[in-house]
Amino acid sequence: LYILALAKHKHRGGCNGVVGTLMSNFGLELAFKQLGIPFARANVGDRYVIETMKQNNWTLGGESSGHIVCGDVTTTGDGIVSSLQVASALQELSVSLADARQGMSKLPQTMINVAIKPGFNTTDNKQIKTAVADVESKLDGRGRVLLRPSGTEPVIRVMVEGENSSLVKSLATELASVVKNSASVD
Repeated sequence: LYILALAKHKHRGGCNGVVGTLMSNFGLELAFKQLGIPFARANVGDRYVIETMKQNNWTLGGESSGHIVCGDVTTTGDGIVSSLQVASALQELSVSLADARQGMSKLPQTMINVAIKPGFNTTDNKQIKTAVADVESKLDGRGRVLLRPSGTEPVIRVMVEGENSSLVKSLATELASVVKNSASVD
């Protein structure tokens, strides 16, 4: 996504915006901010990425899993189209793949799955709200927290991202413990 947006930004008349998902690395968001390219997060899934692209009238979006949608070329994610678009972007930028991605650095991320009772909602729990606010305060705007129910199993995905790997791991463990104590199955 970063390389495709960079090529549009520098050589194709600009990039009006990019859609990622809730799981897209915070480093991607920071890289787009530095380039002045708007970035929006959609729920996980191509259909949500495409929906957000249409809402914003943007032509580029994708997931961290590698599903990339080049809306100016096709209407859905296609690996062959994506790889050809990246090859074209590298040619336009006149750089290697390694050099093209230098403007974007992934931030350390820790994700812990916590088993939950069916129907448990993290947004209604005061202890979890307080713990999330505490973690966000410790990240001081240089990271993010995501509590996301799995769509396929009874777990909450507790994710923390930030600049310092050991701090991220510690905060994720701390937050997962609060979620486990509040929401776990017996």
